[in-house]
Amino acid sequence: MARDYTEGPGDSAPRPAVMDASPGPPHNAAMSYREGRFWQPDVTVATVVVRDGRLLVVEERVNGALVINQPAGHLEPDESLTDAALRETREETGWDVRLTGFIGAYQWKAENGRHYLRFAFAAEPERHDPTRTLDTGIERAMWMTPTELISLRDRHRSPLVWRVVADHLAGRRHPLSMVQQLA
Repeated sequence: MARDYTEGPGDSAPRPAVMDASPGPPHNAAMSYREGRFWQPDVTVATVVVRDGRLLVVEERVNGALVINQPAGHLEPDESLTDAALRETREETGWDVRLTGFIGAYQWKAENGRHYLRFAFAAEPERHDPTRTLDTGIERAMWMTPTELISLRDRHRSPLVWRVVADHLAGRRHPLSMVQQLA
């Protein structure tokens, strides 16, 4: 089944993709900044949290489907990428975590034409608040082994879910100093 992978707020009413209808190169020349028209991807963060060999994931309802994702979401105005990763993890799972590394940046175009730029972080769990109300759309947070997660690949919110985990499992980590916010 083909799925429209849409991330973040507004999932019930995805934004229409702006596409250049003219033939030509694969990039969208109609949105060139040189002509004063701006295009920008959805900037998201994701956190890979590991405890005892299990990964913290969320089940969330998107367009009526129950999908699996890392704790993830959109960067908010004036927020650093690291603060966004901590906030999204807390809001979607009830877990406070300590970021331990930067896994990587991932660019992806969804079937609906939306573009995503995801910044993924590694983290360790610190404290859980089981009384915290989780974000709208989040059904539950749970711990899965990598084998369990890959076996449910058809339920992943996007291909970014496994790609980020696979890179983490392969040991891909960079210092958090690679991601900086200037004042």
